Amino acid sequence: MMKNLILLLTILSFSAVNAQAYIGKEDNKFQVGANLQKNGTGINLSYDYGIGENISIGVSTTYLLGVNDALKNTGNDDLDAGFGDRFDVRARFNANLGNVINVDENFDVYPGLSLGLKNFGGHLGARYFFSEGFGLYTELNAPFAKYSEPSNAPETLHNQFTVNLGAVFNL
Repeated sequence: MMKNLILLLTILSFSAVNAQAYIGKEDNKFQVGANLQKNGTGINLSYDYGIGENISIGVSTTYLLGVNDALKNTGNDDLDAGFGDRFDVRARFNANLGNVINVDENFDVYPGLSLGLKNFGGHLGARYFFSEGFGLYTELNAPFAKYSEPSNAPETLHNQFTVNLGAVFNL
């Protein structure tokens, strides 16, 4: 029994050693998760590609499935959030700092900038891998410069502090 337990722990420790959160140039990450914000909830998809030891670029998109009724009950029926209000896509730049802060090789923290259809903003994300191909992530997003007209109630969608959380996969 003890030999089996030692064998199992040895196998698990070697499989954890092979799981890395960010390997550098040509690293590929795909993330799928929930987007949570004050006026709606939706789905977030993102892809990051490593172009250097600590630099990645990518794209992120969010589509809001549920929109807060307060945006619909403004007294103006045409302010109901349509596809263009619910959808956002962003080009992104990340500084992957997992190997710099060196908490665990399965953990990566990545501050970054994004340029999207709704705004220019920043994000702070973290991911942890449980195996070579699967982990969890979370991102905190904040706009720095908004492009939407302030008189349009749905402009508040995507133009506020948001949280993304979900699964991350190595490709």
